[in-house]
Amino acid sequence: MPETNPVERWEARLEETGELTPEIVERISRLHGDRGVRAIEAVAEGRVKAYRDFTVVVGYGDEYIVEDRGCTCKDSEYNLDPDDPTDLCWHAIAVAVARRVGHVDYHDMWYSDVREFL
Repeated sequence: MPETNPVERWEARLEETGELTPEIVERISRLHGDRGVRAIEAVAEGRVKAYRDFTVVVGYGDEYIVEDRGCTCKDSEYNLDPDDPTDLCWHAIAVAVARRVGHVDYHDMWYSDVREFL
């Protein structure tokens, strides 16, 4: 059986439970620090939105597109190690959490269309 990284372990545990238990919140917070805490807050506040073309996290100053653990935010671009699977921005963590607890705000429209109005 292949070795899993700590992110895959909390994701699997979250997949099993379907909810943010205190144990899982602790795991995420310990592994990701402030990024993990901010991600959990974003999920609780309903700021993870899925459109037909993208999943978006509403940040404090903008909206960020998250795809395959990658994100359009400056933190991802400048601060994270692309070779470290545990080094994720809070937007990517929020999407991973929201999907597993069923707390994604789905919109049956194209984000590219919505973005034109912002």
